[in-house]
Amino acid sequence: MRAAVLEGYGEPLAIHEVDPPEPAPHGVVVEVEACGICRSDWHAWMGHGEWADDRVPLGQILGHEPAGRVREVGSRVTALEVGDRVAVPFNLGDATCPQCRNGRGNVCEDGYALGFEEAAPGAFAERVHVPGAEYNAVRLPSSVSAETVAALGCRYATAFHALAHRAGIGAGDRVAVHGCGGLGLAAVQIADALGASAIAVDVREAPLSMAADLGADETVNASEVGDVPEAVAELADGVESGSESAGNSPSGRSGPGPDGGVEVSVDALGRAETCRNSVRCLRPRGTHVQLGLTTAAERGEIALPMDAITRWDVSVLGSRGMPPTRYDELLRMIESGALDPGRLVTNRVSLEEVSDRLAAMDGYETSGVEVVTEFSG
Repeated sequence: MRAAVLEGYGEPLAIHEVDPPEPAPHGVVVEVEACGICRSDWHAWMGHGEWADDRVPLGQILGHEPAGRVREVGSRVTALEVGDRVAVPFNLGDATCPQCRNGRGNVCEDGYALGFEEAAPGAFAERVHVPGAEYNAVRLPSSVSAETVAALGCRYATAFHALAHRAGIGAGDRVAVHGCGGLGLAAVQIADALGASAIAVDVREAPLSMAADLGADETVNASEVGDVPEAVAELADGVESGSESAGNSPSGRSGPGPDGGVEVSVDALGRAETCRNSVRCLRPRGTHVQLGLTTAAERGEIALPMDAITRWDVSVLGSRGMPPTRYDELLRMIESGALDPGRLVTNRVSLEEVSDRLAAMDGYETSGVEVVTEFSG
């Protein structure tokens, strides 16, 4: 089968003919129909993660947002059949550890990250193996396309888990989203669907326009304002720019405080600036949610205004993927039309074009979600 293989960090992926996977007794082999291209793939391609002993090894087949049809079934698998349409979460649980047994397979104690480690070759390939398939593979409704599920990928599922399960947002909440790539745009659409008011922040007009189309009530172009957290707080509280009540000091907001802001703020990019802006635009007892992974500039460490976080009873949450056992909630909302990940898809490419699309992420030149739909050449 054809697959895109990481042979050098930052170098074009090599398209090789490789041996197709065979199903383990507890696994299935899925013929990939679509696979999203994610910023996490970019991090892997760039060789990031060595600061957390999490660098993707050379020789890895990348790709972690697949959907397709079951082609082969392991000898112990009875709940899935050849021809079943499935989504494959990137966070693969072993189904036996305490986390998996309690419905938290996204943080399985002995799980695998699809496309990021040798034991779990990825889905920039014609076929992909899914271990623990009866736990990990999610059967799809007939009305949900493979392309939609590829957009769902890790980004949409991560944003849904973060907002619906971790932060628990609801009607009337105000949510700021910093960074409007695929992950941030997903967070905007989900926040709107859950009844919250969304404020989208980016430095580019194109993704901000897309965010508005997806449900953002307000947008902030960070390249055009002097203080992003202050601008977000003003929009959240309906305060006119320049009024005496705007900001907690003449120079703007130094951290969360009593002068308003949002209930929940998301850093969907992973830069030090966006993370700190996210925390600084919160109101008392607000919640910061970290979704974006850091770059080589931060190396996993970002300084935050901890005294203000303590003073104002602020929560800081991380969120990774989504438990396979909770995908039914998300799929029901997609079936009903309340959510539409397919609206985020802006480009469809072949396996040969993946390297160019990863390179375009260097300068944030992509928008929305790009999906591989052609694998055979």
